[in-house]
Amino acid sequence: MKRKQAFLFWITGLSGSGKTTLAKKINSFVEKNFGPAVILSGDNLREIFNFDKFDKKSRLKYALSYSKFCKKVIDLNINVIFSTVSLYHNIRSWNRKNIKNYLEIYIESDIEKLIKNKKKPFYKKKLVNIVGKNIKAEFPRRPDIKIKNNFTKSINKLKKELIKKIKIKTGK
Repeated sequence: MKRKQAFLFWITGLSGSGKTTLAKKINSFVEKNFGPAVILSGDNLREIFNFDKFDKKSRLKYALSYSKFCKKVIDLNINVIFSTVSLYHNIRSWNRKNIKNYLEIYIESDIEKLIKNKKKPFYKKKLVNIVGKNIKAEFPRRPDIKIKNNFTKSINKLKKELIKKIKIKTGK
């Protein structure tokens, strides 16, 4: 019995928007409906591959590495739920051209609310190379799925909203 091609669930958005939390929350749904899955994040791969630079050029290079790595995994018929900032148009374009079952999920959050709610301490510090603060974020123009996280809904409500949209997009 041959399974259908695995999916890449590419969850992108600003740091602190809830990407990794939502990735973990949808894992059981993905495994039940699409087969074996692995949850990865940009932070995981940064650590594994010792990617330690944060300038725009390095971030872009790393993001392409993430895409290629995810493609290798889904080519093994293992679904990937990947949470990453990677807010670059050419990376998402590469994904669309090279990954058959690519589902782009954008978690939209207001950076001012992220700073105010102290979602990530580095937003408050005078650091450089922060996407959305001093590196311009290239937000998705036409994501397959868009979830607005303004921090008024519970993570479980956001999970249900995301699963509903995934079902519509994939016909599951």
